[in-house]
Amino acid sequence: MLIDQSSQEKHHKRSRKGTLVREGTAISTTEHPPRPTVTDGRGVPILLVEDNPGDIRLTHEALRGGGITNPMDVVSDGAAAMAYLHREPPYAGAPRPGLVMLDLNLPSVDGGQVLTMIKTDPDLCSIPVIILTTSAAPTDVDLAYRRHANCYIVKPPTFTEFAHAINAIGAFWLDLVTLPPAAAAVGR
Repeated sequence: MLIDQSSQEKHHKRSRKGTLVREGTAISTTEHPPRPTVTDGRGVPILLVEDNPGDIRLTHEALRGGGITNPMDVVSDGAAAMAYLHREPPYAGAPRPGLVMLDLNLPSVDGGQVLTMIKTDPDLCSIPVIILTTSAAPTDVDLAYRRHANCYIVKPPTFTEFAHAINAIGAFWLDLVTLPPAAAAVGR
């Protein structure tokens, strides 16, 4: 399919072979240029906020089993999560995470409160927060999204399903998505 070169309008049409044609130039929709390395999420630190030792171990095993070798720090309650994110003692030297995986059911300060604090803090609000919890309650899902969670995942019941979910998180958030630059996000 050809588009008249003299046309001043920008036309976009699909040919029968999956090729996008724009102003007489064909662009393949099946070949993708390599992504710049600056957007690669494979080195981005992850903060896991989880109080269940079994889920911590499963998350770590699922990440490593899926070839995700990002550094991951773990805190086990909401107060520690906020101290970590604000680099307060004992986390003064902690890296800024590029991704937070947050359980809702936490001691001290619950995950919903942590989510609100992250998303209302100008220095933290650009960090993607993935809710990873056992609750499938519609009110919890709705409230998490109203508090600007980036996604909500109910923890699957088996390790195989859990590992698949963790690998999907890695594939999407660490390979496909362009994450905000950490230094620019906090002006440091």
